[in-house]
Amino acid sequence: MKLSSKKGKVQCIDGEILEKLSLKTRNKFLNYNLMSFLDPKYSNFLKQVQKFFENFEKTNKITHNEDFYEWIPEIGKNGYISRLHKFEDIGLNYEPHGMTSEFMRILAMDFFDPQLTMATGATAISVNPILLHNEDVDIRLRALKELVTGEKIGCICITEPERGSDAVHMQTTCEEQEDGSFLVNGEKIYQTNGSKADWAVVYAVTEKNNGNTMAQFLVDTSWDGWTAERVNIPWTPRMHVSKENLVNLKVPPECVLGKPGEGMSHLFEGLNLERLSIVCLNIAEAWNAIAHAVIYANMRKQFNKEIFKYQGVGFTLSNLWAQTTSMTLATLNVCQMIDDKMEQLGTLPKEFNLALGTTASQLKLLSAKLSERVVYECANLMGGAGVCDNTLMHDLLGISRLQEIGGGTRQVQSHILSSALRNIFKQL
Repeated sequence: MKLSSKKGKVQCIDGEILEKLSLKTRNKFLNYNLMSFLDPKYSNFLKQVQKFFENFEKTNKITHNEDFYEWIPEIGKNGYISRLHKFEDIGLNYEPHGMTSEFMRILAMDFFDPQLTMATGATAISVNPILLHNEDVDIRLRALKELVTGEKIGCICITEPERGSDAVHMQTTCEEQEDGSFLVNGEKIYQTNGSKADWAVVYAVTEKNNGNTMAQFLVDTSWDGWTAERVNIPWTPRMHVSKENLVNLKVPPECVLGKPGEGMSHLFEGLNLERLSIVCLNIAEAWNAIAHAVIYANMRKQFNKEIFKYQGVGFTLSNLWAQTTSMTLATLNVCQMIDDKMEQLGTLPKEFNLALGTTASQLKLLSAKLSERVVYECANLMGGAGVCDNTLMHDLLGISRLQEIGGGTRQVQSHILSSALRNIFKQL
């Protein structure tokens, strides 16, 4: 029987079970779980995106072994690269939009293809600083539109070989020239999409190790001075993660998003929403894994009985389900608060944004741990079916092992939270 999800060289799972593990059925499982909590506006949008990917998979006979970067123009044309903003600056009018809508987009896309979702997230993150600091400059608006509509791919260059999650003490330097341009020199590493990117947002300092001198640039990767090599990350074999070498890379004045001294505030202003996007991805991975395991366990028989009926299986899945539902509700609450503030005020108040930094770190820390545990336990319950290449489970396994590292490691999140607790104590 034809495989209905991820096509491997050898069919290891019963054909009837594979058919039931289809994207359409897994989407139904997710919708049953969320229907009581979602405003109709968001549940309808979720179903809209799900329907797009169901049709996309069927029409293009997707096996999920393809180069998913080739799919991005079609996805972008339909408005599914980012839903954080309305994007009126570039003539778009996305509705619905906001953090809750972005959560829905991520859920639907992750059920379709987890590696695609992670890579698309890097483009979405690169969009935010250009949107905030385009100042109606033509080249910035063009880059913004090309990224949002999927014509081009983006990356954001913060991490460096010897600095990791330390975004403040950069080694990459920038030197202003007489014409207002900057020469950028240094190395960046672990950039998702780096070797595929057409546009990059790059951070550099005028004085090494001094974040107060940081600047922010928009870079066309076809310019002289930019080279990118792909880094092999075996857990995500279809996603490009790269190391960039910047040698006398000349950035013209119209591509300076933030002058020296402005870069650090620009970097941190978008960090909360970027971190929350990772939280949404973690939750999507957990739901995707649970959907696979619940369907499989209710159909696979062992000793003449569906394995879900054995307490070791059914109770374990129930526990994972409860934890994932709780994390989903917490994240939805935060997303809705953000959307309400943006709708009322057009911006996030300073005090709220400061508190949000702590909340985002809490959710990032806990959701990354949850994703890793849920995905592993679900794969374990499925036995060989959970680790072979017949389904998306091994993609979920790979990505879930990266999530405690990307977007600020587990240790960095713990450091942020312990500092926050210390500051609260000082207020007592």
